[in-house]
Amino acid sequence: MSTQQENSFQSIISHAKEYGFVFPSSEIYDGLSAVYDYGPYGSELKKNIRDYWWKSMTQMHENIVGLDAAIFMHPTTWKASGHVDNFSDPMIDNKDSNKRYRVDHLIEAKAEQLATEGKKEEEFALLKKMDELLAAEDFAGLKQLIEDNKIVCSISGTGNWTEIRQFNLMFSTEFGAISSDNPEDNKVYLRPETAQGIFVNFLNVQKTARMKVPFGIAQTGKAFRNEIVARQFIFRMREFEQMEMQFFVRPGTEGEWYRYWKETRLKWHLSLGLPTEKYRYHDHVKLAHYAKEACDIEFEFPFGFKEVEGIHSRSDFDLTQHQLYSKKKQQYFDNDIDEATGKPYGNYVPYVVETSIGLDRMFLLLLSHAYEEETIPKEDGTNDSRVVLHFPAKLAPIKLAVLPLTKKDGLPEIARELMEACKPFFHCFYEEKDAIGKRYRRQDAIGTPFCVTVDHQTKEDNTVTIRYRDSMQQERVAMDKLKEIVMKAIF
Repeated sequence: MSTQQENSFQSIISHAKEYGFVFPSSEIYDGLSAVYDYGPYGSELKKNIRDYWWKSMTQMHENIVGLDAAIFMHPTTWKASGHVDNFSDPMIDNKDSNKRYRVDHLIEAKAEQLATEGKKEEEFALLKKMDELLAAEDFAGLKQLIEDNKIVCSISGTGNWTEIRQFNLMFSTEFGAISSDNPEDNKVYLRPETAQGIFVNFLNVQKTARMKVPFGIAQTGKAFRNEIVARQFIFRMREFEQMEMQFFVRPGTEGEWYRYWKETRLKWHLSLGLPTEKYRYHDHVKLAHYAKEACDIEFEFPFGFKEVEGIHSRSDFDLTQHQLYSKKKQQYFDNDIDEATGKPYGNYVPYVVETSIGLDRMFLLLLSHAYEEETIPKEDGTNDSRVVLHFPAKLAPIKLAVLPLTKKDGLPEIARELMEACKPFFHCFYEEKDAIGKRYRRQDAIGTPFCVTVDHQTKEDNTVTIRYRDSMQQERVAMDKLKEIVMKAIF
């Protein structure tokens, strides 16, 4: 990351705290690494993103229904899913600083340095070689790649590395109040993903919701990963929230559904007015143990292109594994007629296409893209400035700020009436302190798309001044038209 990018990103992080979006967790006790709390405006923005995703998945698709599974699951779940044996990252330690790094992060940081130096071909070659070695699980080759590129520890400045080894990312705890001589007896895991809650409930949901393949199950919720290198603010955390949808399909059709969801999910991002050039697909070289095909939807953050959402063709791995470990059939009876045989398709274990988006990453995406430090020319030839968050109106934490021009002459009473009329329909904010210009700037800084000022003319003709965040243009509108203007922008 260049110095300019770093400064810009630090400004976004500072703004997020100053204006009540994100706070370091347990800050009065000096915080907890890679754990964050969402403040008043952050929690609203996060909820709005979650609701927009949920509506697009469930309300707008007749064949997708929701689920809210528990965080704790039977420990055999994670044995069946492969997480106990396979959910690991290659790690390497620096012997001089005793700092541990994820190998891919270490090499990616070097690639970013090459990019900032204008060495694009070397950057591409390094990442390509890394992907090949990771796919082959060639740890000796990865260590050699680190040494050949003279990659050093950021703390010690040395390249005195240990051998590379795997490190499991799941948090474990004991379940129940009775202690045991063997901790494994009561061992459970904090789920590292929300998908398995969907798979173990596949038949429960299919039968009770009367779903017919192809159909999907959507879920949002917390997941936990013991990331050794948690970095880039809320981009990579130990406690985070996922928005996942598992789409169950007839075997043989998974390829077309994979392409469908790959395209559909990118359209969802673009529906928020985000620029196409900020997005790209990244097809996986190294596939997960369950995957037939996989790609990431990447967005250009201030620190480069990074994954926001994954689309995975998971075959029938998950349901077959749970069928094997639970000894309970996870099959679906399909009575549609197979044109090739003229008979019903009958019993089969469905294949799965997954869409999985990080809610916290989507939050950071919107925050970093919306943030702007703007210079505003004044009539006297000087410049003014403002910090503004250009959130899509439908996702903004506050939709409308109601601002009486003064605290007297009956203006607060009229403003309160307007506030009461609007707040059942969208989130409003009322403020009468400070000059109107200062109040506008505060609302710009939290991304409020509309401000309405109640002034003395309002008492005469029932009109108010509406101010638009992005253009700062103002216009006079009838007070009874205000709700309609805002509703049109947010739906």
